[in-house]
Amino acid sequence: MTTTSVVCTDLEFAWPDGGTLFSGFQMAIGPGRTGLVGLNGAGKSTLLRLMAGELTPTRGSVRVHGELGYLPQNLTLDTEARVDEVLGIATTRAALHAVEAGSLDEAHFAAVGDDWDVEERAAAILARLGLGHLELDRTTGRLSGGESVLLALAGQLMRRPDVLLLDEPTNNLDLTARERLYDAVESWAGALVVVSHDRELLDLVDQIADLRDGGVRWYGGTYSDYERALEVEQDAAERMVRVAESDVRRQKRELADAQVKLARRVRYGQKMWDNKREPKVVMGERKRQAQVAAGKHRTMHADRLAGARERLTEAERAVRDDDVIRVDLPLTAVPAGRTVLSLSGVRLRYGPRVKFDVRGPERIALIGRNGSGKTTLLRTVAGLLAPETGEVKREVPLRYLPQRLDLLFDELTVAENVGRFAPGATDNEIRARLARFLFKGRKADQRADTLSGGERFRATLAALLLAEPPPQLLMLDEPTNNLDMASVRQLTSALESYQGALIVASHDVPFLRDLDVTRWLRLDEHGLTRVDPM
Repeated sequence: MTTTSVVCTDLEFAWPDGGTLFSGFQMAIGPGRTGLVGLNGAGKSTLLRLMAGELTPTRGSVRVHGELGYLPQNLTLDTEARVDEVLGIATTRAALHAVEAGSLDEAHFAAVGDDWDVEERAAAILARLGLGHLELDRTTGRLSGGESVLLALAGQLMRRPDVLLLDEPTNNLDLTARERLYDAVESWAGALVVVSHDRELLDLVDQIADLRDGGVRWYGGTYSDYERALEVEQDAAERMVRVAESDVRRQKRELADAQVKLARRVRYGQKMWDNKREPKVVMGERKRQAQVAAGKHRTMHADRLAGARERLTEAERAVRDDDVIRVDLPLTAVPAGRTVLSLSGVRLRYGPRVKFDVRGPERIALIGRNGSGKTTLLRTVAGLLAPETGEVKREVPLRYLPQRLDLLFDELTVAENVGRFAPGATDNEIRARLARFLFKGRKADQRADTLSGGERFRATLAALLLAEPPPQLLMLDEPTNNLDMASVRQLTSALESYQGALIVASHDVPFLRDLDVTRWLRLDEHGLTRVDPM
């Protein structure tokens, strides 16, 4: 029995524009659950696509032992496809029904094989994932994004592949659906590789593969274990940097001291020569020996300094530079008790009747099942949708960050996009502000269509928070979708310094907890209900 499920050997991959993502990459994944983590742009999704055969390596190979299943990040189902087709059992069902109708065709018996209970098994898996209401003959056209993901996962559970690849599977899943996916992952018997920003999901894995700088490092245990190990590593790395810095300073001092001593010897030798107190031959030999000794001495100290600098560079390389966003936004502040937003008698389009007020710098978590109307509510508050009835009173400047991050113009640079939201700011002012969002120097001149997912999110957030007038109410719709852990930390740090009112619709409970939410509201068919902190 093989101990590896996926093997990448001397893997190289370059995009058509010439950008190389992997070169000489080696990786072997064994049985069990593996969490694949790394910064946005490190190549996590690309690596899964290479494993799945959707992309072809420029060089090297990817070998998969056994059957492979793959759930991509941006999953789309054919709206005309039936549920049984997505589950991969349409042919078996048709043959089964033919046999039950009296057919003696051997092809039908061969198609059924030993799978006589295929419909019962499908019904059990659908019920386990909360999709028991779906009939096998129904088409998928009216399924929500979350239901589509769970149905595709059900198809993989029906197939029972030896290796299953999941790319951000909890995106678009509500809390109940996430719990069902967690259960499926926890009980998975084969090899599983998951890319996710969902901490709770990553705390179910057996090991973490950290993709960084074109290589991979392995950590045993869950994501929480990985974070603790990383913290110990980084503490040690930072200590090594301090030691190396101290050594560089010491070697500089010793080199300077040696140069002073050598200069004194040169002056003394010149004085002896000028006074001619010894025979010329003797003084010449002494001068030559002094020059040789001086050269060796100087070279020795220069080599020591070069070595110290090299050790410092190596120590600095071990320290991760995952910068956090630090912004000071005093103009977003809202006095305590001031009315920011008021909804009275509002019936949402395609949704329930809602009524609520926001006062002062409240931080509101908006939760609810997929399809409950959270996005509709935020779009109504933002003025993008008109309510069927009632009135929305907006008392302060507000900004809305949609799930699709479609606020930026692709053909414009980051600085130009931010300038659209702050037309009164000078180019120097915009660049100074963008530096706080980690767009420094030439990074501010990148076109929006060249940004990674995390960079695009940061640029969009910068455009909203640096807008004129500054927003005193900020609304975010599923902001952590498609963000790596470092980007989630960056978002959290940026929102820590935001002093206005905040409404965040999200299924990411750990992220919401980190925001110091002051009020939790659940939206369902009956409207908004205050619930206990989660």
